[in-house]
Amino acid sequence: MGLQSRRGRMMIALGACLLVVAGLAAFLLRPSGPSAAELAEIYAAPLPPPEGPLAVYHLGHSLVGRDMPAMLAQLAPDGHRYDSQLGWGTSLREHWEPDLPINGFDVENAHPRYRDAREAVASGDYDAIVLTEMVEIKDALRYHDGAAYLGRWADLARSAVAAPPVYLYETWHPLDDPAGWLERLDADLRGAWIGQLIAPNLRAEAPINLIPAGQVMAALVRAVEGAGGVGPMTDRTDLFSLNADGTQDQIHPNDLGNYLIALTHYAVLYHRSPVGLPHDLLRADGTRADLPGAELALLMQQTVWQVVRALPETGVAP
Repeated sequence: MGLQSRRGRMMIALGACLLVVAGLAAFLLRPSGPSAAELAEIYAAPLPPPEGPLAVYHLGHSLVGRDMPAMLAQLAPDGHRYDSQLGWGTSLREHWEPDLPINGFDVENAHPRYRDAREAVASGDYDAIVLTEMVEIKDALRYHDGAAYLGRWADLARSAVAAPPVYLYETWHPLDDPAGWLERLDADLRGAWIGQLIAPNLRAEAPINLIPAGQVMAALVRAVEGAGGVGPMTDRTDLFSLNADGTQDQIHPNDLGNYLIALTHYAVLYHRSPVGLPHDLLRADGTRADLPGAELALLMQQTVWQVVRALPETGVAP
């Protein structure tokens, strides 16, 4: 009985030691990043605005899609061009690792704008690299090592002879998120997108800048729902698609949502106000997109410019 008791105490002590070692390892191996003051200093100076049309590479998933980059090209100065690699719910890790499958690869990349991601990002052929991470963002961080893979893609872009700026496109979570859709957008901007993805990978000479689409959506939804509706939009669901059976798609944007996101990309990439841009656009397949109407389009454009200039992480002068 005494021997068993001593063995039990030894096992408890050993377990405690292992926990201490594991905790120390986690502390030593955790992503390191700048302090809040250092972060503010890095983003204090905005990026220089581009002088002409851009070549942009988009890496991500169905919240990038085909229609949004096509709309951005119609809003941008003549000569804007773009390529992409997409998947379904694909993480940056899955795009990076050649042995990991990319769900929906054949479907999402069956178009003339596809270009292999590794080749494209390292090529130096682009004026901007726009990356985004999968959602649920907590799963991307916990199970897909999102911060590390954002760093790998950013370093690959920085290795090009003419290293382009790197942007992280902030997306959103499903409308029916148990924690609340607006609440998640409020919490996750600095809790995940900036705090856990961007911050560990920052370099003062080459910061990763933010395309705050989620924040723009939140601001527009608050304005529209507070007003009881504007134009064809009455609430947040009007930014999202319907499924084939007529039920609400909880996460994928429709034409109105894609137009709003394209405006956000335009404002960040070109450092220009989107107010006054056209709102009668075509989808990627050449069909006419559903129109927001003049009143809603103006509110969208004003909201985008207000949000983009309020966040120093966008690189746009306030």
